[in-house]
Amino acid sequence: MESLKINKINKTVNGDIQITGSKSETNRLLILQQFYPNLTIENCSNSDDSVLMQKALTSKADEINIGHAGTAMRFLTAYFSVKEGSEIVLTGSHRMKDRPIKILVEALTSLGANIQYLEKEGFPPLKISGKKLTKDFVEIEGNVSSQYVSALLLIAPTLKNGLKLKFKGEVTSVPYIKMTLQLLAELGIEYVWEDNLITVLPKPTIDSKTVTVESDWSSASYYYSLCAVSPNSEITLSSYKKNSLQGDSVLPAIYKNLGVETIFEHNSIKLTNQQPTTLNQQLNLDLINAPDIAQTIAVTCFGLGIGCYLTGLHTLKIKETDRLVALKNELEKLGGEVILTNETLLLKPSAKINENISIATYDDHRMAMAFAPLAVKVAIEIEDAGVVSKSYPTFWEDFELICR
Repeated sequence: MESLKINKINKTVNGDIQITGSKSETNRLLILQQFYPNLTIENCSNSDDSVLMQKALTSKADEINIGHAGTAMRFLTAYFSVKEGSEIVLTGSHRMKDRPIKILVEALTSLGANIQYLEKEGFPPLKISGKKLTKDFVEIEGNVSSQYVSALLLIAPTLKNGLKLKFKGEVTSVPYIKMTLQLLAELGIEYVWEDNLITVLPKPTIDSKTVTVESDWSSASYYYSLCAVSPNSEITLSSYKKNSLQGDSVLPAIYKNLGVETIFEHNSIKLTNQQPTTLNQQLNLDLINAPDIAQTIAVTCFGLGIGCYLTGLHTLKIKETDRLVALKNELEKLGGEVILTNETLLLKPSAKINENISIATYDDHRMAMAFAPLAVKVAIEIEDAGVVSKSYPTFWEDFELICR
């Protein structure tokens, strides 16, 4: 899909949307299903990342290319390390070859894994020779990407003696680690997390089990943004749980500050615009546990003419693109003023939005979707709009459904 021009939306936004299953939950369960074939997964994500994961897990090829799918790269590195007798090359896009994986590789090799770098030290592509891992203790920095930690936890119950995973320093991205552990628990796998040590007990087999994947909260964020900037709007999204495993389920609390009320009804959430006459001029948030919604929140605040100071964003620099720099570039084209550090973003209040600006997406699905709600305010163009397929393939159809 090429550039998409979105005319200014002049109607009240309302409608019902069924959102695909969580990419994060789906990808964890797909790995676990390889170890426990009597696990059935319902409401799987239809995202590119999850489709790529499924293809990789069933591939007979000697080389597997997972494109931009960072989660797949991390989880599959651990998975193929313990797949006895296999020998594969795991590679990805040009950007993927610039995304570090050394911390995970070192953790796995400390357990006995056989992994080699084929190009640049510390980065994909990797040659992985699967084998039985007999060691049961690994140490890892607490402030690394939760995907490294989850990759280790997903293989933990298959190890002969389970796994003791010790954190060095403060742990970040806790919700995603908890999601992994809670999915293990759903399958009857026992674990204990005390202080800086997680212990996962071995579990060679499980009873037959069906797990229904909750819809993706980060995908819901774009409708929260749309509701916030669109007066009198009302949007119903399904399927969501009040007690979610997903870190991005903090959205109802955050967007209450931006005038969006959330009502949980059965398996759905109803969003209504309850915009107060005046908003605080700056929203201050620590997003250490939910960095994936930073782009959406920054664009929402810009659309409302208020500022924001977002912290805990250090992992955004190693995503599909450097998301902090990308946000700054595109918000400033629209007339915003942004100041960055390696882990913070300060957006100053702005009274005007430049029209007919073309938003670059940097091969990043979240850039495309985060900027779309500004069409309530001005006509806008989204470059390489098809990039949304990475996490939410039907986004543009759903967006048009409630905006036209």
